[in-house]
Amino acid sequence: MCSGSGTNFENIVRTCRDDEVVMMIHNKKECGAKKRAIKFGIPHVNIKSANEDEIIQLFQAWRVDLIVLAGWMRIVSSKLIDAFPNRIINIHPSLLPKYKGLNAVQQALDSDDLVTGCTVHYVTEELDSGAIICQAEVAIGHRDTLETLTKRIQREEHRILPLAIENVKHKLQIKTY
Repeated sequence: MCSGSGTNFENIVRTCRDDEVVMMIHNKKECGAKKRAIKFGIPHVNIKSANEDEIIQLFQAWRVDLIVLAGWMRIVSSKLIDAFPNRIINIHPSLLPKYKGLNAVQQALDSDDLVTGCTVHYVTEELDSGAIICQAEVAIGHRDTLETLTKRIQREEHRILPLAIENVKHKLQIKTY
């Protein structure tokens, strides 16, 4: 599920085996993730985030085993979480539990912290509070800007998200053919 440029989505497509990424849902009609889905021939659907009944129906119809929030900038409800228990993961640009929600990179820059990073975690009803699957640290340099730090965090996101997906697939005993 995506809302933005789709760099994490493309990374998932590139690092997964053929046919593992069966579909992508985006909630912004012309987001970059849609263009990347077209480029890779991945079926995609634009759905307003409030319509979780339709999202659930699509995931069930496509027999989705694991849902990855890769830049999904909307809070999911308990309805979606309950429909796919322990099968929804999210990537967040901070070392949770620090800096939950929006503007996490800016919050890290504004702090006295020497490091920040990214976290892959299970999605629960409480925002950015599910069990942590993995994290990666990124040093905060004295010359960092929002842009430079965001880029370095994204590089780590691209590294750890495929590892987290494999870890969760193994735990769920998801078979790949």
